[in-house]
Amino acid sequence: MRCTLFWLMHWRGIIVGPKSIRAIWATYSCSKMTSSAGSCRPFLRRSLVLEDEIITSRNATLAALEPGVWGIIAAPEDELSDIQTDHVRPGDTAADYDAVDGILFLSSSGWTDAQQEMLSASLLRHHRPVLIANADLVAPRDTGFSLEPGHFGHLLADQGLSNVRFFGKPFPEVYDLIERSLAGTRPDQIIMCGDTLHTDILGAAARGWKTVLVTRDGLFSGHDTGPFCRDAGLYPDWRVSRI
Repeated sequence: MRCTLFWLMHWRGIIVGPKSIRAIWATYSCSKMTSSAGSCRPFLRRSLVLEDEIITSRNATLAALEPGVWGIIAAPEDELSDIQTDHVRPGDTAADYDAVDGILFLSSSGWTDAQQEMLSASLLRHHRPVLIANADLVAPRDTGFSLEPGHFGHLLADQGLSNVRFFGKPFPEVYDLIERSLAGTRPDQIIMCGDTLHTDILGAAARGWKTVLVTRDGLFSGHDTGPFCRDAGLYPDWRVSRI
């Protein structure tokens, strides 16, 4: 019996993989996105994928929005054109945060400690849902590591706010979308390639996918991954230096 493997490769926060001879796309970090296909443009230009084949953690998060007025924390350049429910961008007053029915946290770009304090105080006064579209705690940058929405979401959860919900790797919603796009494919026929243990490898392994840890590029660049795998108790099926 012929066995077909579908692989999903992490690329600059994106997961990309071929479906037959076409490409299907999976999650990427929403922290730098201005549109649902923003970071995919190099592949779109090469006709490797159609825009309607892109699946993102942002898609998974927006699908969870309930009716109401949502306060959107997003990068200034994000036009928010894909958000269909009522929404506003909170400003710099406590009243802005008190006035919304929930918080959608898309990006930490420009987010300040003062804004975090106002958000936290507002939610402690009146508990409302908080959706964290990018579950990453940090992201490697040329100048070091940036604090991502997941970090600020955990700060809220640590204060006893129980209705903070995380999306993206390693949480299940985006994997559900990927598997539905590969209907009829067994989990062990999907290979996830990524550079991070607690998102790429953990999330995929929990679904029964095969995993490849990329060691030369990304988070582990310049480091031996062995001790990290042992400390975390997370072991990929394969390791490659670079894809």
